[in-house]
Amino acid sequence: MEPELDPPGLGRAPRLVSRRRFLACAGAASFAGREIASALTLDHGDKMYGLIGKITAVEGQRDALAAILLEGTVDMPGCLGYVVATDPSDPNALWITEVWEDQASHQASLELPSVQEAIAKGRPLIAGFDQRVETTPIGGHGLGLASK
Repeated sequence: MEPELDPPGLGRAPRLVSRRRFLACAGAASFAGREIASALTLDHGDKMYGLIGKITAVEGQRDALAAILLEGTVDMPGCLGYVVATDPSDPNALWITEVWEDQASHQASLELPSVQEAIAKGRPLIAGFDQRVETTPIGGHGLGLASK
């Protein structure tokens, strides 16, 4: 296929895709994006719930705190992802990234005995909570959606 050229004398580079084809593809991509986002909402219309937070551990206690958080957060109904990460620029910081089916699942998790135990064990190792952001996840690699 020959590139479609702009009228002579305008000094533009040749277009490899016609405007009509570009607009059709852009429209299809936009529609697909809405369909993907729609597919990630749960049957009752709720969207996923996410949290990203930075916790500063007491000096030298970051790894112990991370172990407690990881140990106490297995088997949480409605949890689609729970990641504990270190911060390369701060030897005492942990970043926690959570993805839940919905906000109610997150709230319910706070009543689980394993989570209550992790909170009690971890509290003395926490120097502070620096940042906390609520998000509405729409998808991503590795995000396992719970089956209904």
